[in-house]
Amino acid sequence: MPPVQAVAKQIGASPKRLRPILDLVRGRSVTDALNMLSLLTSPWAKQVYKTVHSAAANAENNMMMDRDDLKIVRITADQARPLKRFRPRARGRMGRITKQASHITVVVDEAHPEEF
Repeated sequence: MPPVQAVAKQIGASPKRLRPILDLVRGRSVTDALNMLSLLTSPWAKQVYKTVHSAAANAENNMMMDRDDLKIVRITADQARPLKRFRPRARGRMGRITKQASHITVVVDEAHPEEF
């Protein structure tokens, strides 16, 4: 069966801030990843948790995969369109502020035990 994915778009964190969280769960089973993410104190871990949970639900409901056999094949945080804001500066000028955003992509697939 093809792998199943879930995408969370326009998350208000930069990819640089999300990558350490994603590195913790990359390559793990879905149940282990969800347990690990629920224990993290970072507010962005909750967003990653919701995306992993959504990918597992997509696989379970749409492709009839077993949730216990699911493994995270690929998880990435990509750059999204930044919010552009302005801040007043000295002598009537404006300073530009770009608030970074990212897209979280989670791809899960069934982990088949190697049979020889």
